[in-house]
This record gives sequence, C-alpha cells and structure tokens, in this order.
Amino acid sequence: MFPETAQRLKAAAPLVSQTRLLKDLCRSCPHGGPFSLQARRQISVSGCLSAKIPPPKKPREPVEIPGLEMVTYGERMHFVPGLAKPSYPRWERDYKDPRFYTAPPAQEMPLYKEKPCYVFNQRTSALEGVRQAAWLTKAKVIRGLPPHLLSLAENPENQIPDQDERVQNAIKHARFWDTTQERPRKEKYSNTLLLNLLHLCATLQSRNPALGRRILAEDHSLAATWTRGEDLFQIRGRNGLLQNSMDPLPEASGKDEVSETANYVLETFYPVSPTIDLQQINVYKEDVNCSGFTGNYPYPHAHTLYFLETIHSCKLHPEQFRAKMAMFMFGNALARAHKLYGTEPQQLLDRPITVQAVGTNGRIFQFLVFQLNTTDLSGDDGIKNQLWLEEDVELYDFAKVRPLIKKKQVKVPAGLTGYKPEVFTKFLSLYLHGAA
Repeated sequence: MFPETAQRLKAAAPLVSQTRLLKDLCRSCPHGGPFSLQARRQISVSGCLSAKIPPPKKPREPVEIPGLEMVTYGERMHFVPGLAKPSYPRWERDYKDPRFYTAPPAQEMPLYKEKPCYVFNQRTSALEGVRQAAWLTKAKVIRGLPPHLLSLAENPENQIPDQDERVQNAIKHARFWDTTQERPRKEKYSNTLLLNLLHLCATLQSRNPALGRRILAEDHSLAATWTRGEDLFQIRGRNGLLQNSMDPLPEASGKDEVSETANYVLETFYPVSPTIDLQQINVYKEDVNCSGFTGNYPYPHAHTLYFLETIHSCKLHPEQFRAKMAMFMFGNALARAHKLYGTEPQQLLDRPITVQAVGTNGRIFQFLVFQLNTTDLSGDDGIKNQLWLEEDVELYDFAKVRPLIKKKQVKVPAGLTGYKPEVFTKFLSLYLHGAA
C-alpha cells in the first residue's frame, strides 16, 4: 500500500463513509490491484445472477378476538381513514356462468382417489428416455430394424421409378420451393417433407392394391390404462398423424423369439424413479381404454404413427422424443389388445399386435417397431414385449439456399448435398409392411 494512502486511513474521521474511503483508494492506486473500483465491480454479483430468490411474503392471518369487533367503514358505504376494511361474504350467483366457474377441491370431486395415477402425454419429457419407456412398457429393446422388414423395399418390384431423383425433388420442394422466405422454418419444411414422402410411397398402390385399404387420421385422442408393479399408469393425448389399416400388421418376430424374451432382464436405472417426470393426478377414471375411434370404424388397426419433433410447441431432446414415440406405439397396441382380449392381464396374446412409428425433424429420422406380446405388465418376469429401434438416421447432410463460405472458400455448396438413398428405403419398407 502506498504511504500516502496509509496516512489518509489513519487520519480519517469516524464520520467519513466507507464509500468515500474506497473511492479515494481507487484514485490513489494507479495500477488497479485489490483496491481498484473495477476489480470490486467484477467481484460483486447481483441477486439475479447469483440465483438468489427472495423468500415469499407470508400473508397476515386475521386475528379474531371474541367480544372485540373491529370498527369498519362498511356501514358508511365509503372509505374512511383510520377505520378497518370490512369483509363481506362471497357473493354467489343464482345462475351458472362458465366464465366465473370455480372448481371444487380435488378431495370433494366424485372421481377422487387416494391412490395416485401417473399420466404420460405428448408433452412429457422422460428423463431416462428409451430406457424408461422400455421399463414402463416391459419391453426388450433391440437395436436395428428386423431384417425381413428391410428386405421389402430392396425388391425391384417394390421400388418407385426414378426413386432417388423423385425423393431429392421432394426434399428440394420442402426446403427451397415451398416458401417465399429465404429460409423456411423447421415446423414448415419438416411437415411438407413428411407429406411429400407419404405421397411418393402411395404411388405404389397400383402394384400393391392392399395399400388402398389404409387411411390417414390426424389429432385423434388416445387413452390406455395399465398397472406396472403397484403403480397405475395411463397414456393420454393426441396421437398425431396415424395411418390406420383394415388389416392388422403381421408379426415382426416368431413364437420362438417371443418365448426367448422370458430370459431377458429389464434394464433398471436406480436410484431414478420410473415415475419421474410423469404427471401425478388423483382425479381419474380407473379403466380408460379408447383408441380414438368408434366400434364400427372400418380402419381399426393402427399401422404407423408419424411424429414431428417441432409439433405442438413442445421441443424434446432426441432421446425423450424416441421415448414418446415408443409410449404412443404401446398405447395404441394396448388399447387394441384390451378391445380384442379384454382388460384382464394375459401372459401371452394369441396374436401379438405390431405398431410402427416414424419420427423426423426434416432431416434426421427415427424408425421404431413395437410388438405387444403380453398385457401382464405388473411384474418383471415372464414374456416381454419387443421394441426395435433405428435412431438418428440422416436423410441428407445439407440443404443450403446460399453456399457456406469461410475464408473465401466454399465449405458447403448451395443446394442439396449428401443425399442418402438407404434412408428412404427404410421409410418405404415400413410403409409397405403388411401390403407387399
């Protein structure tokens, strides 16, 4: 410390504020150091940056003393300083107005139950992703799609004329031609690309007449209930874009492979609870199973579900997005099984129910196949369900409206680059499954 500064501190009067002394120290220290004003500002952190939230204020509880009533200005019909504010009883309307409806407490509702129910919906972000979905559905996860399913699109008879060129034109239409903006939003071009690919696959109906026995349904409600261990689970919400069929999908694996799943040990993620991130409710119906369609609907079998990552203003990470796909495939299969075989748990279904799913963000695709072998999900032993998973498959590398230039060199040219035809082959294989 400089000698002049030390003398100032010794001779300082007790009434001099600490701020005045700090300012004098900063002026007397030309090279900064521990007493500089700039260093002091860097060390100090405001409350919002340090994540310190002030404690909530506790409301004052009115104290009522018998025999001692407060003098209010209620009788005078106007505000009077010094008098207490009157408290009036709640005014109840003699008619029903939905704008001012107040729900009764949950304990007074007729559907209230002490045992909670855990609900999975479209906005649920499962912490453990596919592992958590596999535990909830009692499923064995198999990496890769079934080989016999992939061989459907490899047959020359099931391929589209000029297939690669038409798929690239579908990508260019979604990324470049279907917009007046310089760069379309992901919500727009991902939906356009999915519809273009579905339309391209539908051109094979002349060769496979069974493709005409299908229909697309959008945003219908799904509900399914099951018991896992001692907990009750339900899956609810809009299903998204679903392709229904008059005929059920064939089994993805034979009886021998299904019987071998009894030796499979489900993967756990202790100490994380399997019910984490699920909505817990106490007002619910116990037996809710609805596929979203009436009993005489001519297309009762769920074929393939199509999901977009950016739909419904709910952006999920890829792992949680795949978990949502697996859960809604399971929900459709379980609702169908309950309608065919009843709600009683069965160790092995007479005919397993298969449902497929495709998810995309406009460039990366997720392919899943789920086979429901049993509806007895209470324990971890016995026959398991099966889940085939092909994750993070890129249809193309880049689709640039303008070239990417760095240091006067073109790193990525304008247009479509890095197209991978084998990805559309998998997409076509799932579409042809059950018809070819």
